[in-house]
Amino acid sequence: MAELILPSEAGSDPARWSAEQHRLHRHLRRQPQLLPPGASLLLAISGGQDSMAMLALLRDLQALHGWTLRLWHGDHGWRAEGSRQAQELAAWAQGQGLLLHTERAQASGNGDSNSVSSGSGNREAIGRQWRYDGLAQEALRHGCRHVLTAHTASDRAETVLLNLARGSHRRGLASLRASRPLPCPSHQQPASQPQPDSALLLVRPLLIFSRADTARICQQRGLPIWLDPSNDDGRLSRNRVRAAVLPVLEALHPGASLRISAQAERLAAELEQQQELLDLALAALTLGGDSDQPTLARRGLLALSAAGQRRLLRHWLERHTGRGLESQPLEILIERLAANRGPGRLCLADRWHLLWERTTLRLIRDVEGHG
Repeated sequence: MAELILPSEAGSDPARWSAEQHRLHRHLRRQPQLLPPGASLLLAISGGQDSMAMLALLRDLQALHGWTLRLWHGDHGWRAEGSRQAQELAAWAQGQGLLLHTERAQASGNGDSNSVSSGSGNREAIGRQWRYDGLAQEALRHGCRHVLTAHTASDRAETVLLNLARGSHRRGLASLRASRPLPCPSHQQPASQPQPDSALLLVRPLLIFSRADTARICQQRGLPIWLDPSNDDGRLSRNRVRAAVLPVLEALHPGASLRISAQAERLAAELEQQQELLDLALAALTLGGDSDQPTLARRGLLALSAAGQRRLLRHWLERHTGRGLESQPLEILIERLAANRGPGRLCLADRWHLLWERTTLRLIRDVEGHG
């Protein structure tokens, strides 16, 4: 079996780096918060070409950036060959001197934190949540704040196209961000809530590479790859986009996946900037008083355009209740808040209620067992 090019052969001498190594290094220099120097990194390794390419590139840059690398591999137990592949991957990692933890899910859900249902329902979503829970647990055990997955620009392009076809909000078109918080599993919350500077982060360092790039990296390095037959399952919508849609776009406009991914990144940046502006606008409309009953100035809100009212109300509700309103209920609320309409009340999720009077809007929440 082919061996990985060791860091001593490639990573310690930038003059000998490939174009991909230089691309990733420049990307991380431009965004140092993604993978800070000296960080302890936990890599999700499936054994497929994307995760193996990620491992190779990070090993190349490891000495320069001073990272500590740990690997995690999850076996859902859905495929007969999964256990064998996990064993082969573990043996390969041991031969490379890499720290790999493998985890196998139980075949059926029974309330156990390590179980994955193989029955009906959205199995892919269940499996994804199991992987993230397992990664979070392993990261907490070893003090790794940064958890890395090998999502590429091709993955993000597929997500953007699927969400666009579903009629997603712009947030859906800004999916698969370069980093996001990774929640701790509900059954393993820390004794005290982690501070923002110590919370877990899910990082996707390969979003500047396409799937063709990772294939080329693996081929050039002679890296072993363990294939997942489910990637060829035509019943899965993502696989159909991967096999039938993206190739057409790439043939028409070479590099389409990278450009779609870059557009998603720009949308994510714009949404982040808009959130900052919304916070400033809300601060001007927020009234003092009981912090348990957030209050807005109704007249100030109504002075804005209908679009501005919708944006601010959705943001305000999300900030205080954890969720906003869908488009139709929000439109109805805007109509009921018009200056010529009187006081009113709207029941929201999780026992929240929105009350509006002549000059104010106020959020209150029922105490458990009352209301």
